[in-house]
Amino acid sequence: MALLTAIRNNSIGLSIFAVITAGAIALTQAATKERILKNREEAQAKALYEVVPKSTIDNDLLRDTITIKEAHSIGYSEAVEAYIARRQGEVVAVILPVIAPDGYTGNIEMIVGIKADGSLAGLRVLSHQETPGLGDKVDLKKTDWVLGFNDQHLQGADDSDWAVQKDGGRFDQFTGATITPRAVVNASKRAILLFEELKAQLLISTPADRATKPSEVSNHG
Repeated sequence: MALLTAIRNNSIGLSIFAVITAGAIALTQAATKERILKNREEAQAKALYEVVPKSTIDNDLLRDTITIKEAHSIGYSEAVEAYIARRQGEVVAVILPVIAPDGYTGNIEMIVGIKADGSLAGLRVLSHQETPGLGDKVDLKKTDWVLGFNDQHLQGADDSDWAVQKDGGRFDQFTGATITPRAVVNASKRAILLFEELKAQLLISTPADRATKPSEVSNHG
């Protein structure tokens, strides 16, 4: 009888411990998830406002977005959100998330800002796995290479000058590392071409705070 009582008490104790532990884990995961999302949003905002400085616009880039339904050309199999920069209600730039799938060691995730006139506002690499000391020079924390895209203008889909110098173009490559900058240059070109395709819809998009429903654009009009 004493043995059964002891077993029962131990079982109850273990059950209580399990419930408390599970609750603690759930609370920790919830707090961690919230912190991760906050950090990600802060990093995202920092990159966006590096491409389009906050002082040049009067809307919230993180909140003013438009859905691009078909984004295969910029590396996404599903719809993505483009960020709209406005001044006095007018669209002055659009920032597109872009994936270059042909980096030396995998995908290169970046954002490409395109002004209303089609020239580049800027480009930032957000995530990559490129070789330290070589391909990682696409990261602004390593070199200022990406600043060379500022104000550049693509002269149509057949612009052979929109390439790294090794391929006869205008953009520098890195000594011993051509694949990475080539991937970024080519991805930025695809972003500009998509912008030009959707330009009419993007530039007249309704500000998010006045839209009755989320805005979206389609490659089919």
